[in-house]
Amino acid sequence: MKVHTSGHRQSGAVIITVALVLLFLLGFMGIALDFGRLFIVKTELQTALDSCALSAAQELDGASDALTRATSAGKTAADLNKINFQGEATGIAQAEIVFSDSLIGTYSHTFTPVANARYVKCLHTKSGIAPWLLHALSAFSGNSTYAASQSVAAVAVATRAPSQTNCLIPVGVCQKSATPSWGFARGEWIEGVVNSNDDVEGGRFHWIDFSGNGGGARAVKDLLASSGQCGLPGTATNVSKSGKTNGAVEAWNTRFGIYKGSYKASESIPDLTGYAWYSNGSSGDLPKPGRYDDSSASGFTAKRNAYAPYQGDGTPPDATNLKVKGDPASTDYTKGANRRVVTTAVVECPSVNQIKGFACMLMLHPLEKNASGKAGPKMWLEFIGDAGSPGSPCATAGLAGGVSGPKVPTLVQ
Repeated sequence: MKVHTSGHRQSGAVIITVALVLLFLLGFMGIALDFGRLFIVKTELQTALDSCALSAAQELDGASDALTRATSAGKTAADLNKINFQGEATGIAQAEIVFSDSLIGTYSHTFTPVANARYVKCLHTKSGIAPWLLHALSAFSGNSTYAASQSVAAVAVATRAPSQTNCLIPVGVCQKSATPSWGFARGEWIEGVVNSNDDVEGGRFHWIDFSGNGGGARAVKDLLASSGQCGLPGTATNVSKSGKTNGAVEAWNTRFGIYKGSYKASESIPDLTGYAWYSNGSSGDLPKPGRYDDSSASGFTAKRNAYAPYQGDGTPPDATNLKVKGDPASTDYTKGANRRVVTTAVVECPSVNQIKGFACMLMLHPLEKNASGKAGPKMWLEFIGDAGSPGSPCATAGLAGGVSGPKVPTLVQ
């Protein structure tokens, strides 16, 4: 009896050949798919850490609480940018946000002195990324190394640099003179024009229109509730007086954590404190300067660290029980940002036709509904300094690469 074995051998060889081809194809598919996935996660992670560094650099203003605010802002920005096909947060730890006084210096999460922190680095490794097809290849081939989890890492470094373009809130401060600091002293309180019939003169501030097309209250409201007018090229930018814009009050108050109508904290985030300082101008009740630089428990830094809401306790000169609309006590100030230390335009009055410079100001208090009407109380800003000077606490958004002007966060690595 004959046994035909050649057909069996051929069939076995075909099966082995097919299996090898399938293994070969599976390997290529696994490499393409799984390494493509790693590339996507790496790109997502880099985007998240770029946002982390830029947001943290915005807060490096030299104040004693700068690193705390920078860490919070950086982590929040990183976690808002999801990874792994937008399915999860980065998981960056606070200790992975570190600071230094130079690009190639020693970085530390608790860098000292805080006033010298100029650079921020965000770094994170995403580990435990299990392969998809290569896992199947491991089971098919018996080689366990194919199923090993992978990791991706990213790093970003940012600082603040002079801008080519910037963002300003729609406020024009009338210079007292063309001398440095425009005739103002650090800590000086500057009065706002509350009546459209008031004279626009040196030493006062008022609403301005950057567009020049008569946007009026709508434009001012939108800019106050957002990041301001962006893309402004610098000095010599044409502006015009907006006049009385009563509707801007509610938008202004969002920066103090006071919301009314359509305004929401998720869209118009508050500052880290809503605490107010106010003078009603009565006899013996003059403005008290130096709230930003005041290192005591009544100073701006202390009130910001305490997450204090607008007090409205009616005790002059710090508050006059302004009739604001909204519930500041319900605002989560821990989710706020640097929204009351602002960059404003400096203009020559009464012409108000061009930006002459950029001032760094502290918004002192919320406004009543009639704050820009005839019967409204006075408005005040505190002058901190030239927004373009070294060490200015003011930072804005825009395009870096200028010689002077407000600082903007920019990536350097």
